[in-house]
Amino acid sequence: MPEEITTFEAFGLDQSILEAVARLGYVTPTPIQASAIPKVLAGRDIMGAAQTGTGKTAGFALPVIERLLPTANTSASPARHPVRALVLCPTRELAMQNEENIRAYASLTKLRVAVVYGGVDIREQANTMRMGAEILIATPGRLLDLIEQKITNLASCGIVVLDEADRMLDMGFLPDISRILALLPKARQSLMFSATFSPEIKSLAANFLKNPELVEVARENSVATTISQHFYETGERTKRESLIHILNEKHADLTPALVFVNAKLTARRLTRELVRAGIVADAIHGDRTQEERTTTLEAFKAGKTRCLVATDVAARGLDISSLPLVVNFDVPFNPEDYVHRIGRTGRAGQEGQALTLVAGEDDRKNVSQIEKLTGLKFSMERLTVGSRRCAPQKARSEQRYAERAPAREVDPFFDKPYEASGRKPEVRPEPVARPPVKKPARRLAALLGGFTDDDEG
Repeated sequence: MPEEITTFEAFGLDQSILEAVARLGYVTPTPIQASAIPKVLAGRDIMGAAQTGTGKTAGFALPVIERLLPTANTSASPARHPVRALVLCPTRELAMQNEENIRAYASLTKLRVAVVYGGVDIREQANTMRMGAEILIATPGRLLDLIEQKITNLASCGIVVLDEADRMLDMGFLPDISRILALLPKARQSLMFSATFSPEIKSLAANFLKNPELVEVARENSVATTISQHFYETGERTKRESLIHILNEKHADLTPALVFVNAKLTARRLTRELVRAGIVADAIHGDRTQEERTTTLEAFKAGKTRCLVATDVAARGLDISSLPLVVNFDVPFNPEDYVHRIGRTGRAGQEGQALTLVAGEDDRKNVSQIEKLTGLKFSMERLTVGSRRCAPQKARSEQRYAERAPAREVDPFFDKPYEASGRKPEVRPEPVARPPVKKPARRLAALLGGFTDDDEG
């Protein structure tokens, strides 16, 4: 960070922005903010790379607000509040987080801020857009729905931001992004921010940006130094017990905890296991409605939930002021996802713990890919779990049953050992065989329908 930029006043931002920043407790710009804000203010296209939690949102939002202030007005007419800046996000959670932050930054200005995303009724968002908003935060699919219904347009949008751009392209949003960018004015400012930039992403970015400046405040794909990383070797059948041991014993003092899995089914099953173990847990994944996801996140942030089990839908977009522990119950298939997952902890200079459970050869291969991406070498640690916890399942079940079974009173008659009486067994006589009884032929003949000629004679 340039030595002379140690305060937000040094950027020359409007007083309304500086006051909002001061209310939020911001004192010194982070390295990404100090590097990116002057370039965005100058109207340059940039690619910003920095670890998650280092202040990327303010790095692009503050200068964007500053550039839009000349068009701010108090008119009630929606026509006076067209979309002038667009922030595209890959997930609903990230869109909601960005909207919350940007609304706070612009709270003392006349600019309107709106957010639209899928998974909820489009009518309420349509009504919001009809009122007008200069800054729009959106996921690609929902934005295209609103454009096709002619509820909003991007004809006046001169600034576009692709937040977590690599994730958007990895998730298959390239066709939607191309359609959206084609609707923007050609004379525009384009910004891309992400924690990771692979060579493929940089190649694709060349189609969106014009002579961009690369802003990197740390080694690419690196992890914040405030995060302590540990890899524990375990078995597939003992992973749940290992996690329970981590949460209840080894790191019981680190709460709340965010646990990542690779599949929605695993999230549901693991949550039930944690609840059975006495841990207040909930899950967030793609099958839950937006209302359920919002309620779950709010409960987790408020400390009502001890453990949140999540798929990668929550890896980007979760902004929790104090999250001391992240656990990778499943090693991510994509090494970039590892960086984003553990980036939920160790934010804003705080220390954090990132633990990963490694079971089997496939997990070890994925760990090797993470080492290659981050340039780090991890050592496998053996996680020691109590002997009772490691006992075979049948033995544990018998022990738990014995502990729960009520004590039985001793009965002197039924509990005494068997003793022979000494009496000879009684000998019974053999049954006497009786000759078979010969039934009269007339009965059989009658049943067959009549008497024979011999019988009649």
